This record gives sequence, C-alpha cells and structure tokens, in this order.
Amino acid sequence: MTKRKRRHRRSVEIRINWLQPHAGGFQNWLANRNYSSATIVEMVRLLALWGDWVHAAGFEIESLDAGLAASAAVFRGGKTIRAPQGAARLFVAYLRETGVLPAIRCPSLDETWPALAAFRRWMREQRGIKDSTLDTYQGVLVDLLAALGTDPAAYTAGAIRAFVLDRAKPHGRGRAQGITVATRAYLKYLVATGQCPLGREHAVPTFASWQLATVPRFLGQADIDRVLAASGGEGRLRDHAIILLLVRLGLRASEVANLTFGDIDWDNGRITLVGKARREERLPLTQEVGDAILAYIEGTRPRIGTARVFLTDIAPIRPIGRIAVKCLVRRALDRAEVESTHRGAHVLRHSAATAMLRSGASLAGVGAVLRHRSPSVTALYAKVDIGLLSEITQPWGGRMPC
Repeated sequence: MTKRKRRHRRSVEIRINWLQPHAGGFQNWLANRNYSSATIVEMVRLLALWGDWVHAAGFEIESLDAGLAASAAVFRGGKTIRAPQGAARLFVAYLRETGVLPAIRCPSLDETWPALAAFRRWMREQRGIKDSTLDTYQGVLVDLLAALGTDPAAYTAGAIRAFVLDRAKPHGRGRAQGITVATRAYLKYLVATGQCPLGREHAVPTFASWQLATVPRFLGQADIDRVLAASGGEGRLRDHAIILLLVRLGLRASEVANLTFGDIDWDNGRITLVGKARREERLPLTQEVGDAILAYIEGTRPRIGTARVFLTDIAPIRPIGRIAVKCLVRRALDRAEVESTHRGAHVLRHSAATAMLRSGASLAGVGAVLRHRSPSVTALYAKVDIGLLSEITQPWGGRMPC
C-alpha cells in the first residue's frame, strides 16, 4: 500500500469518530455486497460527515432512525451514491441487519389486505398470471377495497361503475382501460369462487377503443443501427446483448430480465421462454445474439451465485428487473441521439416485428416469433406497409357500383 493510500485510510478512521466501533463491520458488509474498494472508502468518508452532524444534533446509536429522517432536509441529493444521506441509509440498514437497531417489520399483504392476497394466490395458481402483472393490478384493487370495502356483497353494479369512472377520471384512455382490466379480473375471481353473483363482472364500464386504430411504434433501420452501435463497446457488453435480444428476437423487458442459463440451449441454438399464462415457447438463438451473450458472460458479468444471466453492473450486484431493462434502452436511445416519442423497451419489440415484415416474413411468422395468441394482434403491423395490408383484407360484402 502506498504512503498516500495509508494517509487516506488513517484520515477516514480518525474522522468517523463515535461510529468507529461499527466501521469495520460496515465495510465488510459492503464488501460482501460487491461494492468496490474505492466505493467503500468513499462510503466511510461520507458516513463520517453524516455522523458528525447527527452527533452534534444530539442523536445516539439507538436513535439513528430518527437522525436519518432529520438529516434528509440537510443533506440534499440523497438519491446518489456519493451523498451522505445515501451512505447513512446503507449504514442504518447494516445496523438493522446486525441487530444493533431493531428491524422494521412491514406488514404482509395477508395482514393488510387478506382478500387481495387470496386473489393473487388464486390468479397465480389457477390462471398462471405473473407477479409483474398482479403488481400492476394491485394499486387499483387496493383503491377498490378502500372504496367499496372487503365484503363482496356490497359490490353492486352501481357501486362498481361509480368506482371505475371516478378512478379513471384523471387518466387517459390507455390507463382507464388498465383500471377496467384490473377491476374486471378481480370480479371474475369473486364470481369463480362464489363470492359474487354470476355476471357481476359485466358491471365494469368499457372505454372506447378501436381495434387496429393506431400505428405500431417502431424505429427505422437507420435508427436501430445507431442504437446497436451506441450500445456496443467493451464497457457495455451487457447492454449490447440486451438490446440485441429486444431488437432481433422481440423479447419483452420482463423476459430479458428473467432469462436464466437454463433457458439457453447452446447445443441446439434455442432460447426457451416462459411467457404470459406460463406458456413455454422456444425461439432460435441466432449467432449474433449468442455471441453477444457469451461476450458479456465471459467479459464483464460479475461472478455471483445466481442462474439469472443479466446482473446489475454497480453494487449491490443482483439480477436486473424489467424496469432496469427499460431504463437501459432509454439510455441507449439517448446515446444514439435517436428522436422517438416512445422510449421504452417495447418500441424495440415493435421494431423487430416491423423489420421482419419488411424483410419478407409473413404475418403468421411474425406472430409466431412474438408469441401472439391472436392473429389480430399481429395484423396491426401490416399498417407499416400498404402491400402487407392485402394479407388481412376481407372481401367486400356489398354491391358493386353501377
């Protein structure tokens, strides 16, 4: 260790003062979560700054929870890793985990909304609905239970209609339709389990939606090439592999996030996906995509014990989620300077479908790759090319003009 580094280490130990008895354990705790040595040193330095303020304000170890809340107004920018408030949050979490501070127990869903917990279990077991979908329902259904109560006998047609219209009032058509889907799914569960009379789900009002009225959101080939170029490079092997999975195979963000090593059949060049309603489907693993995944695994993927392929690249190292995939795509679009109103991962799925159609693939073939249940969903993509509309045109049933 150089003299300069030794001086830096000593200054950190001196400045941490009254929190010093916990400093060593905190550093080991961070190291076990794959924080780098430089970040750990910086965390301890920031903790010392925060600790000086907390101590001067009269807080002790036993009241650090209150000190953390009180310091929020003093240390701004706590969402960044270099802010004292961020280091303080991690330190308080460490103290809770080691028993120095009492752990905060959050009530489970069974305790707060047992009816909603039972609904989630039934939907997973009987319908194969994923937690990500149920999470989107949950906010609406919590409001439903709060407004109408937990007794299904009180769910009259008028009460249901009034709730949906009131809940959807501040939102646009897309969000309003999401509210109706969540409410109708819950009512169907109540009907299926005998808690509501048959047909009660029909009380949910509908919002106007014209089939095939919109044009699919997609990027042109030039923009796709720029995004792929911007996502490449030695430091972005993970991002490049993810972008290729989205734009070449049309995967959903959640499917990329949940991809495991067991899903990849290297010998036969296939990827197995468990899509909506637990449907297991296989897609071809192209050479380009396979090479990108291998480059990431062998080059920059952290070595931790998990079957998930894609991990975060900053500590704490853990499998990424679907929101991280969406943010990754947004950053790639920004780097490529691609102008697009729609900036999520799904725009690359639409772009994959459009590219396949323009390369000569049939609508049925595109539907198979995207794993659409209904051909009418895939038919939307015919609107990107007038020539493709001939595949879905219906014969005219009226009389020819004289």
